[in-house]
Amino acid sequence: MVQRTFNRAERVSQQVKRVMADLLRQGLGDPRLSSATITDVTMSRDLRLARIYFAAPDGAEKKEARLSAFESARGFIKRELAKELGLRYMPDLKFFYDESFDYGDQINRVLKSIQTDDEIHNPTTGDT
Repeated sequence: MVQRTFNRAERVSQQVKRVMADLLRQGLGDPRLSSATITDVTMSRDLRLARIYFAAPDGAEKKEARLSAFESARGFIKRELAKELGLRYMPDLKFFYDESFDYGDQINRVLKSIQTDDEIHNPTTGDT
């Protein structure tokens, strides 16, 4: 059995992700964040910076509005994180839109178009 060792930054990033998910579930009072989901949190080794990645079902259409909403709520989020984490220093929070879901959707659309083209050019007759 392979045991994975977690460093402190990984443990704290998992805690930040959990607290952020709870805050979004409870609602931050901003409708722009109602459908946002935290996809990842990475911490610097010195725990001074948290990079928080989010996605939403409507994709990049409202990315700037959501970034602005997270920036507006930064102080509240830091206070809530401070209550839960008990760190000596609260990390600076940086918010980023996670484009990996949009990229995955784009790949799915390409694969579907290839499948559709293949069905048009090579229809199965059903006679075997």
